[in-house]
Amino acid sequence: MFKKLIAVLGILLVSVTTQADQLKVMTQNLYLGSSLAPALEAQTPAEFVEGVARIYATVQYTNFPVRAAAIADEILATEPDLISLQEVSKWTTAGLNPPPGYDFLAILQSELGTRGLSYSVAVVSNNANIGPAPLVLPGCVQPDQMITCTVQLEDRDVILVNDNTQGLTWNNPRSEPYEAQVVIETPVGLLTFNRSWASIDARLNEIPFRFLNTHLEIEDFPFVQEAQAAEFLAVPGKGGTIIATGDFNSASDGSTTTSYAKLTAPGKFRDTWGEYQSPGWTCCQESNTPPLAPGALNNPVSTLQTRIDLILSRGAARSDGYSAQLVGDTPFQAEPPFWPSDHAGVVTAIQLGP
Repeated sequence: MFKKLIAVLGILLVSVTTQADQLKVMTQNLYLGSSLAPALEAQTPAEFVEGVARIYATVQYTNFPVRAAAIADEILATEPDLISLQEVSKWTTAGLNPPPGYDFLAILQSELGTRGLSYSVAVVSNNANIGPAPLVLPGCVQPDQMITCTVQLEDRDVILVNDNTQGLTWNNPRSEPYEAQVVIETPVGLLTFNRSWASIDARLNEIPFRFLNTHLEIEDFPFVQEAQAAEFLAVPGKGGTIIATGDFNSASDGSTTTSYAKLTAPGKFRDTWGEYQSPGWTCCQESNTPPLAPGALNNPVSTLQTRIDLILSRGAARSDGYSAQLVGDTPFQAEPPFWPSDHAGVVTAIQLGP
């Protein structure tokens, strides 16, 4: 009888320890609101200006304030302790009679606060800074054809920490750009997205770990993306107990680039998405409805077909391989924009320690 009691107490102790040393982690690409293709593919300055107008009209159409409310609902439902966000855009408009601008981080933080949630901004990676560019939209062109408005895009990646997670502390916020970068020549000059990584050092009940967020280059530039993945492994992702998250832009089935294979090679990171789970597709919602730019989020049927948004772990950070789940992969309302983002988010539980 005494031995049975000891066994039961041991099971209870392990259960309590497991819950106390467990983190819930989320990664979500917020989507900047439009494809940038109309401007990046322009051949003349006039085409570039026309492309910028199409892009910003699409940003308005995809309505981030409404999408942010849906994403905040997902956060409320899943209660992650750590969140990594990509494409946390800031669209700044200026001039005479400009349309409204959007600060995605401020808008999302407001929606979280409305729901009684408190997340601190631990670190911000400042990536692309494009513009100001002329904006030809209603109210921005005078009778003499003078353009009176401009728009500027700032791209950011962000780590949020749940202020109400007991035993979770953090410090040493860092952000560094990759040495490997794509530089695109446009009719108005050179452009780079200045991809980077962000990290914090953290402790959960005195168990140390590092939390990482990144957004690697798209698959159209495989050699640059793969070089960034190598940098990621060599610098922030080297050694110790690490949780690495982000939009890695490398298909997990190996159909696009080798970055996923390098990241998950023996001795590197483990993928928290279990091999026996559903495909877990996270990218991308696609639509093309001129005169809007591609990516208007008005496709009623999902077009997700690849898994590039990942939560990886190494060292003493482990997943059971079955707790990972998608969020934002079903329509959140009956009219466009149907989707909270062009990416589904991923949420999973991570066990720290033995």
